[in-house]
Amino acid sequence: MPMKALGAGLRVPWLSSAMALSLRALLRPAPARLLLLRAPARLCSAGTQFQYLMVEKKGAKQNVGVIQLNRPKALNALCDGLMNEMNQALDSFEKDPHVGAIVITGSEKAFAAGADIKEMQNRTFQECYGGNFLAHWNRVSLVRKPVIAAVNGYALGGGCELAMMCDIIFAGEKAQFGQPEILLGTIPGAGGTQRLTRAVGKSLAMEMVLTGDRISAQEAKEAGLVSKIYPVEKLLEEAISCGEKIAGNSKFVTAMAKEAVNAAFEMTLTEGNKMEKRLFHATFATDDRKEGMAAFVEKRKANFTDH
Repeated sequence: MPMKALGAGLRVPWLSSAMALSLRALLRPAPARLLLLRAPARLCSAGTQFQYLMVEKKGAKQNVGVIQLNRPKALNALCDGLMNEMNQALDSFEKDPHVGAIVITGSEKAFAAGADIKEMQNRTFQECYGGNFLAHWNRVSLVRKPVIAAVNGYALGGGCELAMMCDIIFAGEKAQFGQPEILLGTIPGAGGTQRLTRAVGKSLAMEMVLTGDRISAQEAKEAGLVSKIYPVEKLLEEAISCGEKIAGNSKFVTAMAKEAVNAAFEMTLTEGNKMEKRLFHATFATDDRKEGMAAFVEKRKANFTDH
């Protein structure tokens, strides 16, 4: 029987409905077949396909990029494929002129329960050192737009490190943070010993890293790791709301402000103050600085144009 006839919908008595559906799917044009075969993948607004993430824009003005980790069976363990997709999503939002802030989140049960141990357990020293293993995880910390981590559930090991790469951390009431790598015979490898120490101080960081013990959301807030705590079901909404506030400001000047704050972790006080002054002076070359001050004097809302 000619295949064209089947494609045209010719009825065949011995052909079951399931077989007919399968054949019709196979006879679809190639692009349609590919979409069917890749059904588990998630699409972002730009059309990029993701297997481990759900990516979309949120907010009243669609100006907040949201990246949700989506490996529920593995408690959002950070595998190489997920982190590569994370970098793609970040690059997409970084280039999008309408996006002014980014939110990274997971599920209510787990932000990210750690790195994918099964994926890394057989690696050798030569592979790790020669291939600069985990170097590409650092992309989150290099994004110029503000990044907010909305942490529910477990943020352990690489998950805690991922949250700390973000600029702001909001936590759900049941969130737990920890660096338990010592229990696996290794140490944090994506900034855990460095960022945690800067965030909570030497004593607590040392205790967490050497014992593998976790801290609660409340303990994390008291230590300075987290800025706000919300009910589990409200967390993402509040993170997006914060992102909208940030995105409503001048994106150009916001990037300067983020650069200045981050410099405090890399420079002496004298050097940091000099850098802040240079960036402050630079805002006077922008149209948004003129608009912001004019709006204040005229008692109206500023209309920033990112110039």
